[in-house]
Amino acid sequence: MTQIQSFAELVPRFEAEPPQVIFFDAMGTLFGLRGSVGDIYGKIAQSFGVQVNSAQLNQAFFDSFKNAPPLAFGESDPILLADLEYEWWYAIASQAFSQIEALEKFDDFDQFFQTLYEHFASEEPWFVYADVMPILKDWQQQGIQLGVISNFDSRLNQVLTHLELINFFNQIIYSSRYKIAKPDPRIFQFALDKFNCLPSQAWHIGDSLREDYNGANTLGIKAFLIQRSD
Repeated sequence: MTQIQSFAELVPRFEAEPPQVIFFDAMGTLFGLRGSVGDIYGKIAQSFGVQVNSAQLNQAFFDSFKNAPPLAFGESDPILLADLEYEWWYAIASQAFSQIEALEKFDDFDQFFQTLYEHFASEEPWFVYADVMPILKDWQQQGIQLGVISNFDSRLNQVLTHLELINFFNQIIYSSRYKIAKPDPRIFQFALDKFNCLPSQAWHIGDSLREDYNGANTLGIKAFLIQRSD
C-alpha cells in the first residue's frame, strides 16, 4: 500500500513517470470540514432552540450514515436527482436526531433540515487543505488532465466552485448521479472512459482505504492513500 501525508510526496513519482490522468476523492482529500459533523449539526440545531450533545450526535450521524443505502440513484433529471439526494440526507439526519432522542424537540424539523442542507452547499463549513492549490496549479500547467471521483451529491459542484477548485478539473463524477458508488470498480472505469484512458495511465488519490485505494487498485489504477491530520 502506498500511503502519503501530502500531495508534495507525489512530485518525484510524477516527474519520473507522469500519468495521463489524476483522479481525486473530494472530502477528506481536497477539502475537509471545519469541525465535526456533530458540532455543525448541533450549532445549527441550537439556532432552532434545540440543545444536543455534539459528541453523541456525531456518533449517531455516523451510525445512520453507515447503515444507509449507497448515495447512488442513476437519475439524469437534475430536479428529480436533487429531490432524491435531499430525501437521502433527510433520512440520515432525522435518524441521527432520533437516536439521541432529540427529534421531537424541534418545532419544525423540516425547516431546520433545509437550513442544514443549504449550509453544506455553501463555503462556510469547508476548508481546502494547504497542499491542494499549489499541486493542482502545477499539474494543470503541465497539461495533466484532472478529475474528481466522489461518493457525493450534486452539491459538490457548488462546493468546488465556492472553494475555487472547480476550474482545475476536466470531469467531476459524483455517485448520486449514477447507480454506482466507490468502491465499485465500475465508477472508476466510467471515469477512465470519460478520459479515454487505460488504468495503467491513471492515478487515484483518496483518504479511504476501502472506497479509494482498494476500489481504484482493483481496476489496476495506481492508488495512493492520503492520511490527513486535520
